[in-house]
Amino acid sequence: QVQLVESGGGLVQAGGSLRLSCAASGRTIRSYPMGWFRQAPGKEREFVATISWNGGSTYYTDSVKGRFTISRDNAKDTVYLQIDSLKPEDTAVYYCAIGLRVGARKVTEYAYWGQGTQVTVSS
Repeated sequence: QVQLVESGGGLVQAGGSLRLSCAASGRTIRSYPMGWFRQAPGKEREFVATISWNGGSTYYTDSVKGRFTISRDNAKDTVYLQIDSLKPEDTAVYYCAIGLRVGARKVTEYAYWGQGTQVTVSS
């Protein structure tokens, strides 16, 4: 059974940056696409970014293009989300998950979710 643990969240001012990490244990994730989602209070969980198993393909939701960068280090079984130019509307709990196919954007296309890490952006 794979376990995913997110870290790196925190409280930052608008315009700041954070680097989120998603570390896997129990089973390697190097053969799977991985994704990041976020969920703000009172809202549904939404797709943020996804990366193919070898990092060769990445996809982003339009609202984060140019500001967020997804990457992975398969030797460390870890996926990252670099978040720059943070905006108050980026405030949410960020989750990583294992994708069932490359380019997946729906919650139902992901399995084995982490517990999330809180990102709060002050204006």
